[in-house]
Amino acid sequence: MREAQRPKAVSGCDSGESRMAPVGNRTKSPRQASPDAGPSLPAGYRRQGIGEISPLRSVGAAAVLLGLVLSLTGAETEEVRTPEKALAGLKVRDGLECTLFAAEPLLLSPSNIDVDHRGRVWVCEVVNYRGFRNKHPFREAGDRILILEDTTGDGRADSQKVFYQGPDIDSAHGVCVLGNQVIVSAGDKVQILTDTDGDDRADDKRTLFSGISGTQHDHGIHSFLFGPDGRLYFNFGNAGGQLKDASGQPIIDQAGNLVGSSRQPYQEGMVFRCEMDGSNLETLAWNFRNNWEVCVDSFGTLWQSDNDDDGNRAVRINFVMEGGNYGYKDELTGAGWRTPRVGMREDVPSRHWHLNDPGVMPNLLQTGAGSPTGIMIYEGSLLPDVFRNELIHTDAGPNIVRSYPVEPAGAGYTATIENMLEGDQDKWFRPSDVCVAPDGSLIVADWYDPGVGGHKMEDASRGRLFRLAPPGAKWSVPKVDLTTAEGAAAALTSPNLATRYLAWQKLHSLEQQAEPVLEKLFTEHDNPRMQARALWLLGQIPGRGPHWVQQALASENADLRITGLRLGRRIRLPVSDLVSELSSDPSPAVRRECAVALRTVSDEAVVAPLWVRLASQHAAGDRWSLEALGIAARGRWDTCLGAWLKSVGEKWNTPAGREIIWRSRGQQTASLLRLILADPQLPSADVPKYLRAFDFVPAEGRRDVLAQLAFATEIHAFRRNLVMKEGL
Repeated sequence: MREAQRPKAVSGCDSGESRMAPVGNRTKSPRQASPDAGPSLPAGYRRQGIGEISPLRSVGAAAVLLGLVLSLTGAETEEVRTPEKALAGLKVRDGLECTLFAAEPLLLSPSNIDVDHRGRVWVCEVVNYRGFRNKHPFREAGDRILILEDTTGDGRADSQKVFYQGPDIDSAHGVCVLGNQVIVSAGDKVQILTDTDGDDRADDKRTLFSGISGTQHDHGIHSFLFGPDGRLYFNFGNAGGQLKDASGQPIIDQAGNLVGSSRQPYQEGMVFRCEMDGSNLETLAWNFRNNWEVCVDSFGTLWQSDNDDDGNRAVRINFVMEGGNYGYKDELTGAGWRTPRVGMREDVPSRHWHLNDPGVMPNLLQTGAGSPTGIMIYEGSLLPDVFRNELIHTDAGPNIVRSYPVEPAGAGYTATIENMLEGDQDKWFRPSDVCVAPDGSLIVADWYDPGVGGHKMEDASRGRLFRLAPPGAKWSVPKVDLTTAEGAAAALTSPNLATRYLAWQKLHSLEQQAEPVLEKLFTEHDNPRMQARALWLLGQIPGRGPHWVQQALASENADLRITGLRLGRRIRLPVSDLVSELSSDPSPAVRRECAVALRTVSDEAVVAPLWVRLASQHAAGDRWSLEALGIAARGRWDTCLGAWLKSVGEKWNTPAGREIIWRSRGQQTASLLRLILADPQLPSADVPKYLRAFDFVPAEGRRDVLAQLAFATEIHAFRRNLVMKEGL
């Protein structure tokens, strides 16, 4: 399967306070303020047990006695919830061992983490969480970015540094460490904090993006990661609303659209890509509810999770196809999934994502109820085979860390579930994130709370980090040598993304000097993912891009051919030439990627014959292929559909052809849908599906076609009545 991980962080040693003053002023909270106190709990904090009740509130002797009993129960609960007992309530999969890496008072309530090339864990420590819902003490100095380190090599963090603290990062959702720079996602901004003198404290701060909605909301801005192509990837949930630049100006993306939730065409949660300085921003996909994180594998394929409307057992995992609408809200009206529509699914999990609508991407996997959080791709070799090159995901709702082995299926993928770590006996275990350490082990962040969701936080006095590795695999931090091209190439193969970032930057700066070692990695390594990492750099050596793109397109590995096409787009080679070369590829996934690439070609005369070639190979039942064709034809359906009909003639009416008509939005679509619905061989169960498609075709002439259907005596009465009820 494919995988990816996020850029992991940098860390430090002693406790200390940031030397930077937070930007702006903050109105004093009416609640109790507690000054920050290094590794110890902030003043005014107390540990909260589920059974805690004060006897002072009781009335009468019986009530006092009852309160005393319950207080003792609370004390016993406190005993269970100490760091010393942290492992007792966890169920670990065979072949793995879980150890405690850090716990309170070293950290509290981690929302997001990163791991740097030195094995230090960077933590978004969140105490000031949703003050409008929670009564625990407010930390006036603000939330913190911590650096936790194991300085003795025993696998347990013993050092803490405060990299930055301030109310401007209250309830931060993302930390991404890129050398001496740290990208923090919090509130209405994305900020880059820079350590200019190497003392593990932020010395400089600048804004990357601003104007984001969803401050103090889980559905706002989330973490960033460094992609194998040298760009940044990130997302926000459906409270994010819009992106603005550092000066507060609205952003127009590379497709020419305003980046905002206005259904023109974007709405709800979105996924983005940009250059390291925030320029050339692309909106890659949209219409998610709360896509907490996105991850990118070495081939450049994107994956993420998304949360349902709480309680509807429709949490999903997505392969993110560029240009895809993922169906949380109705594309046409913005209505929610409960709004009646013809053809809507019977089961809530399927109905939830508008999967019956043409133009909605399918889901990779639906996992039921949950509160999905961190996600990554594991491209290391330390863990057992079942987890290698697979998605690793934390879901705080059902108290679990899972892997999702992925297999190719047509132009897309299928996935299954493998549990890794469960809060079997401790339902306070709330995994919020997972990252890969330099040695290939996993670090799992634990928010640790009796509940999640609804902006609630019942406990602000605890937080844990766990390490997952094979039994007996001791903690280690491999040395990194970036002084030579050979050393940097070795670092590029690290499972840890922060290490790969440093290697990428070094090799990229060497340009032609790095080509021999990168060529060796590309041609001789037996792992296609390592080959892909080298390819992204080879293709960006000045003057050498076309050569290396051709080498990739000639590969026997379909994923490397896809990477070659993506690389060609990255370095701005003529997309139509690349697609022409690959449009008859035996791999449906490669042809899918060709269709996605065509969306960036503006000349309809060039697009049409290539689209016809791809459409002629569409296999009935492959929704991934169908939606990729729809992405390629968006805004030019008349040209694409007309060219395809001219090519296939009377042979359009096949299972695959009917799917193309269902997905199309051309002037001819309504008449062709009428022919399909008039066919007595069409199963009655399929009638609502084709009737729903009328909602998405041009309005001109649509009503006339529906009227013809409604009064066509040769059509079964059931169909006529359904048309009259739902279509007119």
